[in-house]
Amino acid sequence: MADKLRLMTVHAHPDDESSKGAATTARYVAEGHDVMVVTCTGGEAGSILNPAMDRPEVVENLTDVRREEMAKAAEILGVEHRWLGYVDSGLPEGDPLPALPEGVFATVPIEESTRELVKVMREFRPHVVITYDENGGYPHPDHIRCHEVSVAAFDAAGDPDLYEGQGEPWQPLKLYYSHGFSRKRMQLFHESLLADGKESPYTDWLARWDSQDRPDPDDRVTTRVPCGEYFEQRDDALRAHATQIDPTSRWFAVSCDVQRELWPTEDYELVRSLVDTTLPEDDLFAGVQEKVCA
Repeated sequence: MADKLRLMTVHAHPDDESSKGAATTARYVAEGHDVMVVTCTGGEAGSILNPAMDRPEVVENLTDVRREEMAKAAEILGVEHRWLGYVDSGLPEGDPLPALPEGVFATVPIEESTRELVKVMREFRPHVVITYDENGGYPHPDHIRCHEVSVAAFDAAGDPDLYEGQGEPWQPLKLYYSHGFSRKRMQLFHESLLADGKESPYTDWLARWDSQDRPDPDDRVTTRVPCGEYFEQRDDALRAHATQIDPTSRWFAVSCDVQRELWPTEDYELVRSLVDTTLPEDDLFAGVQEKVCA
């Protein structure tokens, strides 16, 4: 085993850590590295998306239920978990969009939430940090703010003149954006299901994607991490978020075996690096081991 390294992933809501990069984190835990998931909000505004969980006792205690789900998912993945402590902003709907409530994550001054994440970074001392791109993966206000806070904290954590009193400075060495919603990947799975005579849940998604003329985030990928043997563990963690994930939903339409055959990686974009590495990569720690052990 290589020397133990540390990976931090920063997410907006509980369940994001299981739907975005969970097999990657499971792989690095299995290889003996330390992994921390930071969740910025409690997911309080999330709808109950699994009909089996839409029960009065769940609705009345949704905050506690989602915390229990997160703890179970973290245990399945083997990761350390930290709540950043902010309130879910919700996904505004309407035209024009309504203003966000005061005090939610996306309206808290960015310096405040950056300070809290810097404190966690200085405590855990990650070598690599993963977050969302500038679009948040999709334009939820909490995902966009998660991106903003993560990038700001990455840049500030090593600066002794910033956020004094929040721990000893620590500079992470690499910053990645996760890119899980790829059109190319979706198209492959869609065609595989149709070839097997099955109904594809991706038909409408692909049609909407093409009608909006959206770029494919896969074109930005620099780093593909092989992690197919951890797909079942990823799915177990995802199912742990029972209020959010219907076990009969599209998340599980394609078997893990087919996914391993068609797309056995999880994919990232390297956006900051303080170590030498060669692109494309197949390891988030590429160049880090040499720097740390030099």
